[in-house]
Amino acid sequence: MGETAMQNVLAAIDASAYAASVCGHAGWAAKRLSLPVELLHVVQRHDAVTARRDLSGAIGLGVKSDLMEELVRLSEESSRTEIDKGRVLLKAGEQVLRKAGVADVATLHRHGGVVETILEREDHARLVVMGKRGVGHEYASDAIGSMIERVVRASGKPVLVAAREFAEPEHVVFAYDASPAAERALERLVNSPLFDGLPITIVMAEAEGDRQREQLARAEAAFAASHPVTTVLERGKAQQVIPGVVAATGRALLLMGAYGHSPIRRMIVGSTTAEMVRTVKAPVLMVR
Repeated sequence: MGETAMQNVLAAIDASAYAASVCGHAGWAAKRLSLPVELLHVVQRHDAVTARRDLSGAIGLGVKSDLMEELVRLSEESSRTEIDKGRVLLKAGEQVLRKAGVADVATLHRHGGVVETILEREDHARLVVMGKRGVGHEYASDAIGSMIERVVRASGKPVLVAAREFAEPEHVVFAYDASPAAERALERLVNSPLFDGLPITIVMAEAEGDRQREQLARAEAAFAASHPVTTVLERGKAQQVIPGVVAATGRALLLMGAYGHSPIRRMIVGSTTAEMVRTVKAPVLMVR
């Protein structure tokens, strides 16, 4: 079996409101890339020993051994409930993907760390798809999921962060800063079937002068043979300019390098990259 045949779209879901959107975006990507989907759900492991350790504080309350056993049993039952919920989520997600026209769907139910499991499974992934926020943070508009940051930092694969609602992308907004990461995004995805037939708007923010215009013209030329291209060169701050262009563009997907020169350099809370993921109401594809 060749390497291409082994590749897939790896989609991680949990019980947050983003699960359906993750499946929608994964299905869209899988059909365009002609790849199967591996749908992943991870349950944090809590065995009896861990449960006893976690409940050790109860000893300080004078809880007797029979009551401690009851606490451990309840903890174990809670873990089984999480496993059962995961199976239901995976079955529902698989149905969404098959209904969307993805014929080859594999589901994977794992115990352990979410980030570690994604990194373990990504060897054969062309693309990793995650929700913007996980359970417990899905309504916090000022935070992005810490797992996204950890995955993007550690992963060698493009990460597609799903918006809250899935809508099939009809336009690509490319946040370009001529950094090595942006150049890799350009090189890697300029001819990708993921973007076949889609118009592209290339945006350079915090930019002025001949050097930036030349860089922008080169990027435009790379896409010009295969896509309708428009360019935007603005002096304003990236965190205002780029979301503004996305908001003004119907059904956009934002493409950006996850690391690069200023202004799109740091993948930490408060950085431009995190700010994009937080504020744009569109899917964001980050490329290393």
